Amino acid sequence: MKSPRFRLLAIAAVSALALAGCATSGEPGATDTAAETSASNGGSEQASGTVTIEDNTGSKEIQLPLESVVALDNRTFETLSDWGVELAAAPVDLIPETIPYSSDESIENIGNHREPNLELIVAAQPDVVISGQRFSQYDEEIAALVPDATIINLDPREGEPFDTELERQTLALGEIFGKQTEAEQLVADFQAAKERVTAAYDPEQTVMSVIVSGGEIGYSAPGEGRTFGPLYEIFGFTPSLEVEDSSTDHQGDDISVEAIADSNPDWLFVMDRDAGTGAEEEGYQPAEEILEGSEALANVTAIQEGNVYYVPADTYTNEGIQTYTEIYNGMADAFEAAN
Repeated sequence: MKSPRFRLLAIAAVSALALAGCATSGEPGATDTAAETSASNGGSEQASGTVTIEDNTGSKEIQLPLESVVALDNRTFETLSDWGVELAAAPVDLIPETIPYSSDESIENIGNHREPNLELIVAAQPDVVISGQRFSQYDEEIAALVPDATIINLDPREGEPFDTELERQTLALGEIFGKQTEAEQLVADFQAAKERVTAAYDPEQTVMSVIVSGGEIGYSAPGEGRTFGPLYEIFGFTPSLEVEDSSTDHQGDDISVEAIADSNPDWLFVMDRDAGTGAEEEGYQPAEEILEGSEALANVTAIQEGNVYYVPADTYTNEGIQTYTEIYNGMADAFEAAN
């Protein structure tokens, strides 16, 4: 396992790459560090002046301090909440109960991504809108509605390593909100958890990842699948089954329990989608009951040996760096216990 000094050097390298072009500036005599002057926005430490961020569409200059923030990307909610950032508006319907924003009545609720009330963003008069994930499709429309706001989209980019993209997002948010030290700590924790999985996983053991929703089991394919897909490349997981024409579908791809049984995975990784969206609804059946109560799966090695890891219940609507850190540590715990 790499030393703490190595991890800090790695963070510095990622920071330098992810935030190339980032800079802060102020009026003559003003500080040029976005962590020295307390702004009114939720206790975030920000200087007056500007900070420049490279997001998915190019260079963005943000005027500081921020008076009104709108956040739309589920990957960012836990981070911003932990940093004490106050939000003027957000899709509260999509925020899991594990994050305090979900019960903050001061936040204007724009609804979900299917039928959002974008006019509430206009009413919030935001300085910055943190977009991404489910709301990326509305970026142009939002930019037209609030032309004076800066739209920031740091969603992991297709074709880029998913883990370094999460780090890039976190470090950039740290620059915007004057939380550079906290952002670097999140990255350090994430990298440490990743190293634990790498050290504990035996590539001779096969892995199957699934999403359980509405009582049905969906296949989260290597590379493409929701939540688990990128992990096959990051950790070199050996898939027990590979299916052509796989997708990123939020419920996973169709797969039969017989196909799972025939592939006989040594490990099963499971996301219970309904646990994050409708656990209180009538008829909800936990993924554990569905999988471990299946006669067809009873003789699968993963079931027989208890090698089944369920990601945190709020994962589906909370896929930021803290969630993946928790997932990595949970996987590492499981691998270490089985060794």
